[in-house]
Amino acid sequence: MRLYDILKENERAGISDREIGKITDDTRKVEAGDVFVAITGRNFDGHSACRDMLDKGASAVVVDHGLGLPQQIITDDTRKTFSILSSRYYREPTKKLKLIAATGTNGKTTSVNIIKHILNENGHKCGCIGTAGYDVCGKTYEAHLTTPYQFDLYGYFREMLDNGAEYCAMEASSQALSQSRFVGETFECGIFTNLTQDHLDWHGTMENYYQAKKSLFSSCKSAVINIDDPWGKRLYDELSAQGGIKLIAISEKEMTDVSACSITPRSGGISYTLADKASQKAFRISIPMPGKFNVMNSMGAAAACVSAGLTIEQTVFALNTVKGVCGRAEVLYDSDYTVICDYAHTEDGLEKTLSAIKPFVKGRLIVVFGAAGERDAGKRPAMGKCVSGFADIAVVTSDNPRHEDQQSIIDQVISGFEGSCEIHSFTDRLEAIKYAVSLAKKDDVIALCGKGHEEYQAVGDEYLHFSEHEIIKELCG
Repeated sequence: MRLYDILKENERAGISDREIGKITDDTRKVEAGDVFVAITGRNFDGHSACRDMLDKGASAVVVDHGLGLPQQIITDDTRKTFSILSSRYYREPTKKLKLIAATGTNGKTTSVNIIKHILNENGHKCGCIGTAGYDVCGKTYEAHLTTPYQFDLYGYFREMLDNGAEYCAMEASSQALSQSRFVGETFECGIFTNLTQDHLDWHGTMENYYQAKKSLFSSCKSAVINIDDPWGKRLYDELSAQGGIKLIAISEKEMTDVSACSITPRSGGISYTLADKASQKAFRISIPMPGKFNVMNSMGAAAACVSAGLTIEQTVFALNTVKGVCGRAEVLYDSDYTVICDYAHTEDGLEKTLSAIKPFVKGRLIVVFGAAGERDAGKRPAMGKCVSGFADIAVVTSDNPRHEDQQSIIDQVISGFEGSCEIHSFTDRLEAIKYAVSLAKKDDVIALCGKGHEEYQAVGDEYLHFSEHEIIKELCG
């Protein structure tokens, strides 16, 4: 590919056409022929490295102001231009894909994977981008980010399109939205799941966090919104006042566009009646995914599929064949005692998961969990307080400590504990799991919270292999 292939005619002034490699904003990855995008970040301004990148052989540099350098592409917003150039590099794959996105603090992964299942069951090949992996319809790549960076993201779009995908269901993280990792796209539907404290290390305030989530819906034809969540209700009201987008309210508290009633939880899942206002019909839903929060997740996914073109009958039939989602209230072992794996890594996520599990625990509830390093430290005591309200025994450990001191993180989590919950701590997560298993007696439930589908621990700059699925298989058989 050549440089002029990704530049419009009016963008080529002063730029010589050359063969190009990849497009990147990472100075460490620049090779001869690459296009380097200068991003002004919190700790480093890529503009300061542009001359060095040209000396390394970069074919061009993308900047937001003139630097007096050859081969400089000047633009108002380098992040947005990074997305646009990445899309052009991969021949604009999203023009032929129908996109559905989910945003919110919790429930995104479950929602997009249910959407993928419903569409696939109805003969529509659907790719998926999210925390549980990047499914390009024939191959799944491990995910280290909920929403990949621009060049990788559009590469995955292209691969799934080449593999015959008609749809892509994707998670839209608040960081991705604030960093313009995709721009100029039109989404068939956007889902808002909920909003609770998370990522304030990045956004600073809940208002900034909310506004990042809200920005998705300026690109959506329709929006499925959980109005039981106060931030969701606010979003619904604000989008309603703006107009120009079809709104679908979902609720389990009141009758609205799509509603849930007659909710029946059970140890292996949950059942409910889905009432659809548009068709004036009601359907019984039963899914092997415990927790009332999965009522909203599945109902939102169903509403999005209908909005994207399926009938309610097609959608409900497929929804009732869902098998569950990896790492989301997933049973890893079930004999004398039970081991459940879940991605819950915030106070709200822990509350929803543990409140769903607790009523069915005949023995003791043993919770293994930790808080991530270099992420919103303010939520750590609240996570401890939440777990202490449900667990009989808590084993506090590490969860992607990155460059932070692991014991310090654990101490902050433990500072929030209240009541009579028995507390143990291990900086080594493997030892924590082994200890929890050694404690387990008949009818106990061990809840491994935080890692879910992840198969790594982020320690320093490394991603070390760590699979709780493999560990439990080895420990419990």
